[in-house]
Amino acid sequence: MGGAKKNGLWSRYLIAIVLLLIMIFPYIYMVLNSFADWNQVDKKLIPTEYSLKSYQWLLGGGEALIPRPWINAFFNSFIVSTGSTLLMMVSAVMVAYALAKIPFKGRDTINNFILFQMFFPAIILLIPTFLVIQRIGMYDSYWGMILPKAMSLWAVFMYTNFFKAIPDTFIEAAKLDGANEWQIMFKVVLPMSKSITTVIFLFLFMERWTELLWDMLVAKSDDMLTLNVLLSQMFGPYGGYPGPLYAASVILTMPILIIFLLFAKKFQEGMQFTLK
Repeated sequence: MGGAKKNGLWSRYLIAIVLLLIMIFPYIYMVLNSFADWNQVDKKLIPTEYSLKSYQWLLGGGEALIPRPWINAFFNSFIVSTGSTLLMMVSAVMVAYALAKIPFKGRDTINNFILFQMFFPAIILLIPTFLVIQRIGMYDSYWGMILPKAMSLWAVFMYTNFFKAIPDTFIEAAKLDGANEWQIMFKVVLPMSKSITTVIFLFLFMERWTELLWDMLVAKSDDMLTLNVLLSQMFGPYGGYPGPLYAASVILTMPILIIFLLFAKKFQEGMQFTLK
């Protein structure tokens, strides 16, 4: 009997390992081919000859051999992604707290409207938003790339559901101690939401970091180019250099991977709540 349970446990571990390898192999394949010699890129499942040629080609200016503002583009991406993410989270916390913990007339209507809006793709508002940004003088600026991404309905939905699960006794106790709504929101409710905050931050940062279309519309000068726009200019729509394309993908994913590894434990806790 014990042997059967042990065999069943080992089979589960084996299945889990196989599924894990299937999921992470595309990333491993991308990393290996970014370092592979060009005559082996996409020719073998696991390359046997390696070099830094793809990275040298990429950082050296590509086919045109034109120096590119890599460091500046990286910091532009970081500033825009971090600024947009923080604004999305702050606005989501305030809206979600009101919907979850402050009773007012029309609250359910607003909540349903948010759910309704989530079914519409953001691209339908792309042109009107661009025209507004252009007319108010934010074209080719950080604010032009950050402000239109300052609200996330998905983050509002996630925070609202989490805040509803927090017992009202904590809020009532804080009010008895003289705390106002702002203090309750940021000093009581938000500290109790660290796990879901980590999940929301990672997803929002990842979404903003990989944004391309909006940044291509707003960023005009070389000083304002983000990493995605810079890479799209180098490769065009097709990209005839698979090795450097893999290298570019590795560079783009490294910040997300590092942030995920730093907050992996909190991310796991937050995901356990969302799956309940």
